Amino acid sequence: MLELFPDVDPEQAEDAAQVSTTPTAGARPDEVRQHNRAVLLRRLHISGPCTRAALAAEMGLNRSTIKALVDELVGDGLVVERLPAQRSGAGRPSLLVLPQPHAAVALAVDVRVEQVSMALIGLGGEILNRCSWSLRPETRTPDEVFTRIVDSSAVLIEEAGVAIAAVGVSAPGVVRRADGMVREAPNLHWSDVPLGQWLSEALGGRRVEVGNDAELGVLAEHLRGAARGAADAVFVSAGVGVGGGVISGGLPLRGSGGYVGELGHMVVRPGGLECYCGSRGCWETEVGEHALSRALELPEGAARGVIVAELHALAQNPDEVLERLGDFAEWLTIGLCNVVNLLSPQLVVLGDLFTALPRTLLDHVGGLLAQRSLVSRAMGGTKLVTSSLGGDGKLLGAAELAFEQVLANR
Repeated sequence: MLELFPDVDPEQAEDAAQVSTTPTAGARPDEVRQHNRAVLLRRLHISGPCTRAALAAEMGLNRSTIKALVDELVGDGLVVERLPAQRSGAGRPSLLVLPQPHAAVALAVDVRVEQVSMALIGLGGEILNRCSWSLRPETRTPDEVFTRIVDSSAVLIEEAGVAIAAVGVSAPGVVRRADGMVREAPNLHWSDVPLGQWLSEALGGRRVEVGNDAELGVLAEHLRGAARGAADAVFVSAGVGVGGGVISGGLPLRGSGGYVGELGHMVVRPGGLECYCGSRGCWETEVGEHALSRALELPEGAARGVIVAELHALAQNPDEVLERLGDFAEWLTIGLCNVVNLLSPQLVVLGDLFTALPRTLLDHVGGLLAQRSLVSRAMGGTKLVTSSLGGDGKLLGAAELAFEQVLANR
């Protein structure tokens, strides 16, 4: 997260050296201005329209500085000022400062085991254009997926009539953040796929950021979803696999090399079912899509839509929920207790297939978590919620990954 520099008189360069004790101390006045401009633009991008007065109060800068920054951003076409759609109170309403979606556009890609989704997402988080397609075993090879992404991006960009500033990609596996190398995506059967390099070369050398899908899921939830405002949160999502993302101290926890959050490969049942990763008894073998399908006594390989429909039907009969899904709830609780005891989050956000679980089951698991987790008891409980972003969470997270550098340099 960016920190603000306080107002500095441009004519007093020596004072700029004392505005911070961080490594940025000694910054020149033009660097201070650029930094504060980036913070202001990011604030509008994440939190939406705001008046100049509110921006000044929120950011701790004087009104003349805010005016200069906003005027500069307006001149560069990044924001506009407009009267609010609805008036309240007497007197002339203050102008709102709004981000211009088309002024900076990210191409976001969400690669899943059974589907790829893509979107053009503008400044402020607005989705400008989108497409998706299903994957089958013969079409989920790295070459096939890469080629379709490149071809589809050209169509999206032409239809929207925009230029893209950067690219963000969500991938269901272990990703080396430095260069976008997908080191291992077990459920896709990918190994050492240089997806970031391939896409950068194919898209004219544009910057491409690739991240683990659950890591980007928690980033989106933290900035725009159920974990907004939470300093410490964990996102756990279920599809064919189970992944996790962590916000610690208000920042994404990325670990050495960017390898963090493979919660689905936490062994909870030694000697259990063999996992795609090569181990046995991984958490995802007990609570992933295939496990949920077995618990519901659906045919092997049942489609996602069939599983969701069965869960919705089951939710209408609360008395049957734990009768049919009691073992599933137990394994979900065991894994969540491990996660909470290890990471001590304020809340846990459940995403993807977990959002379809009946409320009765979620309340049951939340109660067990409060009882069994030592850390949760010490904190007075851990809030268990479902994602508020639906299927767009990882797309939005991929876009935010792309926007990190774009906003800092605008």
